[in-house]
Amino acid sequence: MNGLFLNSELSIRLAAFFGIFLLVAVWEVVAPRRALTVSKTARWTSNLGITFFNGLLLTWVFPVLAVGMAVLAQSRGWGVLNDMDLPFWLTVTLSVVALDFVIYIQHAMFHTIPAFWRMHRMHHTDLNLDVSSGARFHPIEIIVSMGIKFTAIAALGPPPEAVLIFELFLNVMAMFNHGNIYIPLKIDRILRWFVVTPDMHRVHHSIIRKENNSNFGFNLSLWDYLLGTYRAQPEKGHDGMEIGINIFRDPKLLNFHWLLIQPFLNSDKYD
Repeated sequence: MNGLFLNSELSIRLAAFFGIFLLVAVWEVVAPRRALTVSKTARWTSNLGITFFNGLLLTWVFPVLAVGMAVLAQSRGWGVLNDMDLPFWLTVTLSVVALDFVIYIQHAMFHTIPAFWRMHRMHHTDLNLDVSSGARFHPIEIIVSMGIKFTAIAALGPPPEAVLIFELFLNVMAMFNHGNIYIPLKIDRILRWFVVTPDMHRVHHSIIRKENNSNFGFNLSLWDYLLGTYRAQPEKGHDGMEIGINIFRDPKLLNFHWLLIQPFLNSDKYD
């Protein structure tokens, strides 16, 4: 049964990835939020290249991924939830919310600890923001993130179904809230009480450091409100704000090989 579940997981995740990617990509053409400033072809080639490279790398490095780890934890009785007799729906809900909090803390940590920031900053050096940015992470960060996720799953003991729901939610929301899509402001104000919207997350990609260090949530907006990291709007407005970080402004650094070596580059020299 577990083998069948794990085999179905890949199909479900691929269908969700390509489905939401296509939906947001079309939305960006029909109703873009901002004008693009650099070549979309160059960016997408590198961003999608790093996305698929990371997918292959995870299968090479880890014998199981997050859902497989949940199956293992369940079979061995690891984690606090495996010691509690709760309704299945409540266990799933608590698991998804708890894992989302872990991702929030991880994201804030990646901005706070210098060694982690060197890995994570590659995600922020994109000079535009769109659906392809949602999975643009350095391979080292992907491996570290999976290790953190494994630790959280072993400690929590969530059902495999909950981990699959969370993984789907995380991937779908990452592409949605990185999308260069227009949502009417009245609708955005309502949505961001519950989930991270594109306008809310775009602030996090501002070149201004205090804005860059805000809005750490990927899925639920709850954590930013509760922990004081919420920032409603960029000070220059969404049309006037700059995307990226100060030290990497050369468009050549959008190329795939530059993305791979970026954590090892000095902040004042990269040639």
